Amino acid sequence: QVQLVESGGGLVQTGGSLRLSCAASGRTFSDDAMGWFRQAPGKEREFVGRINWSSGSIVYSPSVKGRFTISRDNAKNTVYLQMDSLKPEDTAVYYCAARRDVYSNPWAVATYDYWGQGTQVTVSS
Repeated sequence: QVQLVESGGGLVQTGGSLRLSCAASGRTFSDDAMGWFRQAPGKEREFVGRINWSSGSIVYSPSVKGRFTISRDNAKNTVYLQMDSLKPEDTAVYYCAARRDVYSNPWAVATYDYWGQGTQVTVSS
């Protein structure tokens, strides 16, 4: 049974940092694309970034590029989202997702097969 479990969310002040983790289990993810998304109240789920597990290729949304960093730990089967210089508009539930397709548009929500339960990030002004 495939599971993605996010952790690391919380409350932080503007300009602060948080690191989210996404622990993957249930099968081998070495051929997957791992995406990070977020969803604020009343808004659609939004692409944050994606890493291709095997190549390490990373794509970021323009809204977070230069502030957020995605990385992976192969031994732990875990993907990370380091978030720096946080802004109130970064407040959302953050999700990780996985798919075997590494070639489709990384921001296409519907192309991801597995999702975590989400972790809340709140940035106070």
